[in-house]
Amino acid sequence: MAATTTAIALTLSSFTLRSTIPSKTFFFPKPSKPISLHRTFRPLSLTPQAKSSDIDTSFFDDVNPEEDIVFDPPTPPEGFTPPPSFDEGPEETEDEIAAAYEELYGPAYSGVSVLGNDVYVMDSKVKKSSAFGKVKKEKVRDGFEERVVQVRRVTKVVKGGKQLHFRAIVVVGDKQGQVGVGVGKAKEVIGAVQKSAVNARRNIITIPMTKYLTFPHRSEGDYGAAKVMLRPAAPGTGVIAGGAVRIVLEMAGVENALGKQLGSKNALNNARATVVAVQKMKQFREVAQERGIPMEELWK
Repeated sequence: MAATTTAIALTLSSFTLRSTIPSKTFFFPKPSKPISLHRTFRPLSLTPQAKSSDIDTSFFDDVNPEEDIVFDPPTPPEGFTPPPSFDEGPEETEDEIAAAYEELYGPAYSGVSVLGNDVYVMDSKVKKSSAFGKVKKEKVRDGFEERVVQVRRVTKVVKGGKQLHFRAIVVVGDKQGQVGVGVGKAKEVIGAVQKSAVNARRNIITIPMTKYLTFPHRSEGDYGAAKVMLRPAAPGTGVIAGGAVRIVLEMAGVENALGKQLGSKNALNNARATVVAVQKMKQFREVAQERGIPMEELWK
């Protein structure tokens, strides 16, 4: 029994050596020099370290830290003229101060230009942010006035449901014979108005008018189901019209005219019908030039 136990022990020991020796000899060869895992490195010094005995501190031997040091400035050289004080010069006028502020901050700082610059030059560059952090565009100052005719809520049915938008109709004009009608859609009312104003500026037309600020002759125009009739009026009559026709004529600068909506009551179609009717009008000199006759012979 003892002999059997000894043989088993020898067999296990030989099996252990066979399984461990190849891994040690093949994967982990014995290093030629012992490796130290705890090696200390001396920090690299670019300048030689000075010893405390090499520092000269004899300058501070006669200094009393509790004594008050009196400032003794050097003597100025001969012929030295001190600069004038800031308060000794002449006082600046308000115009000089305003001109200096305008040079620093621009002509739009105070709203009044002293140097003759354009006060509204910075309006197109200024960006204002609303409460929600979105950039809000500044109105363009090009001489045209804007007037909102109608703002309606429109929906579009898509696969996922309904999309809500706003449609705005805006009329722009300089009240000197130029007017334009535009329409725009956006998810917000402000965005829709801005888009329609840009669209209206792209569709500017010129209305022919006489010296009495009225039409030279009668005209009719239609757009879709809307039909508009325009008639000239005597001085002092005013603009007798309603709806979008009145807004278009007022923004164009017409002061005496008669207008009537004969068809649909749609605001956009009536505004565009007014533009169509106005485009059919011609001045007397244009007609005389086309016929090749003087203006006096037009009424013969």
